[in-house]
Amino acid sequence: MDSPQIASRPASPHSADRLDRDRQAAPQVFERLRDMIVSLKLPPGSPLSRAALATQFGVSSTPIRDALMRLEEEGLVDVFPQHATVVSRIDVRLAQQAHFLRQALELEIVKALGLEHVDALMDELNGTIALQQKCARAGDYEKFIAADNDSHAQLYAATGNRALWDLVRSRSGHIDRLRRLHLPSPGKAQDIVRHHKLIVAAISANQPDEAQRHLRQHLSGTLGYLAEIRARFPEYLSE
Repeated sequence: MDSPQIASRPASPHSADRLDRDRQAAPQVFERLRDMIVSLKLPPGSPLSRAALATQFGVSSTPIRDALMRLEEEGLVDVFPQHATVVSRIDVRLAQQAHFLRQALELEIVKALGLEHVDALMDELNGTIALQQKCARAGDYEKFIAADNDSHAQLYAATGNRALWDLVRSRSGHIDRLRRLHLPSPGKAQDIVRHHKLIVAAISANQPDEAQRHLRQHLSGTLGYLAEIRARFPEYLSE
């Protein structure tokens, strides 16, 4: 199994870290840091200096503080007052809870879509799957994960539940990090693409039970390898 490419410290400040001045700073800092944590560019245990982050993003300390508070609410950073702020270790219990929430919602979503699919949605989903295949062949895991998220967001949006996807995403930081650790495993990306194809095919054929069966298999892939992931990255997971 290839290890994910993980940075040992935040990237040095550069122009790409600068924010859009027409938007509020704190949400942008939050999204940038969250992406770096979930992608493991900031691995568990990484220290987060508020002063260094303020310099990196070209902002005052207030947006940094607000962003870190939101990350703490999602359990992605641990704040030790007057001492340090560090990226949290992966909490397996929270990962399991996020899996339970996501599976409960998406089973109902694919069932509803399987009872009455929309051709335009099928075209959209197949286009996203094609992009995933391209990213998998190129070994571009960051774009692969982005496309994977897009495919699930499309399912939520098609049933009028886009806000629920935002809720799921806000609870999924820990399991998303587990998935990022597991993704470089040989054949893993191809398995994800295959499951997506099977889910979409079942929806297209008006087979909601089959769509649900393939979804269960799809979502359970990472937790089924928890012992292996823990053995490879014990320093990243909580007990």
